[in-house]
Amino acid sequence: MTATHSLSVESLQLGYGDRTVIESLDLLVPPGRITTIVGANACGKSTLLRSMSRLLAPRAGHVLLDGREVHRMPAKELARTLGLLPQSPIAPEGITVADLVGRGRNPHQRLLSRWSHADDEAVAAALDATHTADLADRSVDELSGGQRQRVWIAMALAQQTDLLLLDEPTTFLDVSHQVEVLDLLTDLNQTRGTTIVMVLHDLNMAARYTDHLIALADGKLYAAGEPAEVLTEDCVRAVFGLDSRVITDPTSDKPLMLPLGRHHVTSTPG
Repeated sequence: MTATHSLSVESLQLGYGDRTVIESLDLLVPPGRITTIVGANACGKSTLLRSMSRLLAPRAGHVLLDGREVHRMPAKELARTLGLLPQSPIAPEGITVADLVGRGRNPHQRLLSRWSHADDEAVAAALDATHTADLADRSVDELSGGQRQRVWIAMALAQQTDLLLLDEPTTFLDVSHQVEVLDLLTDLNQTRGTTIVMVLHDLNMAARYTDHLIALADGKLYAAGEPAEVLTEDCVRAVFGLDSRVITDPTSDKPLMLPLGRHHVTSTPG
């Protein structure tokens, strides 16, 4: 499946109240690839993702989907192409897992149309992919943080969009489930050609699972490109204020960042 949708930002400025978070940002998301945004806390990662999904209107500049401004597109039309998993989603009180995942089908429902077999199949596939089918009849309120996160991912998958934005999709997950979710997103990208843009805090997970890495610093673009080009010791120092060693990950051939603290040897072996 070939990706046909393009997502970009031009001269984008974002903020809250008197505070500017993103300044004059230009970005092109590679279609059909996995893009990951990294940066220090409060650098604008989540703010950028919110604007890309039209939850936050820009102060200046544009977010463009296939050349159209997302903030001027009808909400349902946009939701059939672009899905979002926000950082801290809130479920209606008492809703079951199956009903929440089923809400991912809302953009595909026409006026007066009935729930279809295709909707059933999409929900079942999303539950199976996230290993949450056994939770279908349980209330979301009863779930652990990790279970709840996988259910939200299932809802995003049930939406079946060509572009998927995820803000910290591995939050609350232990390392085995983090790998499981990132493998799942990679499968989605490789089998359906879904364009994925996500925010991750774990630099090494980001480097391993991404095709295109974006590093933000103080609301500005510091670097963008393949992980080996972006994740360097200079970048880690400039973006995170951290000394590190960057080596090649023997399992993926991607860069692997080793942080250096005050109690670690910082000299380079001779």
